[in-house]
Amino acid sequence: MSSTNRSLDEAAGSSPYVQANVGGVVSKISWQMRQKMFAALMRLAQPSIETTVLDVGVTSDQRQDSNFFEKLYPYTHRITAVGLEDAAFLEQEFPGLTYVQSDGVSLPFADRSFDLVVSFAVIEHVGSRDRQRAFVQELCRVGKVCCITTPSRWHPIEFHTVLPLLHWLPPGWFRRILKWLGKDFWAQEENLNLLSQRELLELLPPAKVRIKSFRFLGFVSNLLVYVVN
Repeated sequence: MSSTNRSLDEAAGSSPYVQANVGGVVSKISWQMRQKMFAALMRLAQPSIETTVLDVGVTSDQRQDSNFFEKLYPYTHRITAVGLEDAAFLEQEFPGLTYVQSDGVSLPFADRSFDLVVSFAVIEHVGSRDRQRAFVQELCRVGKVCCITTPSRWHPIEFHTVLPLLHWLPPGWFRRILKWLGKDFWAQEENLNLLSQRELLELLPPAKVRIKSFRFLGFVSNLLVYVVN
């Protein structure tokens, strides 16, 4: 994405990390899948009005399926939201919510500051496996319980580029093809580094872990891990 295009996107309240919305279909499917993941989280965590929550990875994007946790969670005044992008508008949209602009790998909070830490479809945008591991460790450091989701690498459609099967190739080949197709942003490891279930589990610390998978078109499309420290 060129700097000019990115500036236009940001002015419109969108983010380069949010995939193209082909005919509005992508956002509709994403919204449906995210509602399912939200429902699964609520069953696992059973939060109350007293539960302190940290949401790591909110976005400046204002599409329907963006920042969906804030739109669905009943106690938004108990949420502290963290993101790299400017999402300060969330404080006006959800009174009582606190927004902090910070890198998720270095959070400005004390150990076990929050009852529940959530991060939806962010870990694949953190960078290398070492940075992804550091990201998970940081979430688990500040939270008593953590919920992390990510798209599954083994779904036939890669949801960010909306391309089929190419992401099954070795990562180096996949990135070279993305560059050839003009998708330079997604070709960079720091912006997109997909995970399989095995690779995701390898990043987690020794703890009580539950994992749930969600399907789209018959294939596992999204993974959710629930970690109790």
